[in-house]
Amino acid sequence: MPTAPEPALSVRQVLGLERVLAGEPEVVAGAGQLDRPVRWVHVAEAADVGVMLSGGEMVLTTGVLLAGDVEAQAEYIRSLHRAEAAAVVLGLGRAFPATPDVMRRAAERCGLPMVVLHRPFPFAELTEEVQSRLVQRKFAAVSLSEAVRTALTGLITAGAPLQRLLDEVAGHSACPVVVTNLAHRVLATAGERSAVDDVLRDWERIARQAGGSEGDGWVRAELGGRGERWGRIVLCGYRGDGATGRLLADRAAEALVLHRMLGGPAPSWEEQSAQGLLTDLVSGVVPARQLLPRARAAGLPVNRRTFVPLVVRDGEPAQLDRVLRLLGMPGLVAELADGVTAVLLSLARDQDAEALATHFATRWRTESGAHKTVVAAADPRTVWDDVPAGLREAQHVADAVATTPTELDLPVVVRLRDVHLRGLIRLLRDDPHVQSFAERELDGLLCGDGAAEQELLPVLRTYLATGRNKSRTAQLHHVSRPALYRRLEAIEARLGVDLDDFEQAASVHIALLAHDAQQG
Repeated sequence: MPTAPEPALSVRQVLGLERVLAGEPEVVAGAGQLDRPVRWVHVAEAADVGVMLSGGEMVLTTGVLLAGDVEAQAEYIRSLHRAEAAAVVLGLGRAFPATPDVMRRAAERCGLPMVVLHRPFPFAELTEEVQSRLVQRKFAAVSLSEAVRTALTGLITAGAPLQRLLDEVAGHSACPVVVTNLAHRVLATAGERSAVDDVLRDWERIARQAGGSEGDGWVRAELGGRGERWGRIVLCGYRGDGATGRLLADRAAEALVLHRMLGGPAPSWEEQSAQGLLTDLVSGVVPARQLLPRARAAGLPVNRRTFVPLVVRDGEPAQLDRVLRLLGMPGLVAELADGVTAVLLSLARDQDAEALATHFATRWRTESGAHKTVVAAADPRTVWDDVPAGLREAQHVADAVATTPTELDLPVVVRLRDVHLRGLIRLLRDDPHVQSFAERELDGLLCGDGAAEQELLPVLRTYLATGRNKSRTAQLHHVSRPALYRRLEAIEARLGVDLDDFEQAASVHIALLAHDAQQG
């Protein structure tokens, strides 16, 4: 990681000091270069002063050895330019009562700031003032560097997540902080929410245009190691001096690289970014419209698109994401909870959303070998504000499918219309009346020695799920028809019902669905 440059004052800042203003400074050349950093102030009258400089100096002179020699005056300016001096300050007086035109023109050609002082000014006061400020700034920068490094190292040691580190950086920089991959896709952000949203609203253009200029307060540091870059951290609109901003960015980059190296099997930053966005969408705590800049900055196409929310139980996020990439489908993949992964597809309006969702699910089942795993889907959404409801609908369908007997044939992509009564009961499972009803209807099987629940409840579940098909039920449970009849008779006796009666069978079926939903 590169060492942060020493903090410096700019030429403009030096000219704004109270002691300098007393000398009535006037910029006569190089006015467009006044933001150059001043590393040191050097008083020199020698004509060959350039050989004594190492760059970044503001040179103070009365020009006493240059008076009357226009070639020496021009060469003096050229030598300062070659030495990369920050600026030259000429005190008008006996040697030069007015601005020497030769020096002014030479300075303008070289782009070297040239300042003349119209009132007598003790150079010692200026050097003392500037050197004192530079030392103070350097000490403050070192202290800040150590404070930031100590804070971030402590967080890493404590196992803090990436977001906590970025919050710490944002606290020190007082501006939005953005972490991106090399394709400018936003992986994480920190800072005041409204300010971050302003940055993300037009992120693609800003990142490629304004992001390249640190003069606008954009300070970047590369992320990577072992000769490979994989991202960058950006301080967006940093208001302090550039040197301190670069120092902050460098310290932050060091910490993020270390955090990633020590991350172990934790989700990647890309996965965490998608997870945060989809979790916020599902929860509804943050309005969908406020999340739109984050989605766009994360690389999800959002303009004139059709969104297909999917939820997969027991699906590996990495495998699902790989299939998305293989098929060239734009989308986000994230684990919402243990064993529950959401996939948000973003398709062009003229594409067949349902057909592509089925194609994705089929390809994923083939690639992963999870031939029995069902993908739950909500109806396609063409308005971004409807996406949260779509994700919740897909979750609801996935929950309903989870309690469906595995023996039953279901489509590759299951939608709300496919779960029928089971979906409704899943929605009502927490209602006390439904819970009481289920307990009352199934009491004869649930309140016993446990054998009935283990042996008879699965038979009842299959029998009702197959539409009271006894042959199919016997086949699925690998028992003879007479053995199945005896079990059904035992169930009827324990529950006090006649399963051949449609209404009684429907009542027991609803109770069983409610019981399974509560257990699931």
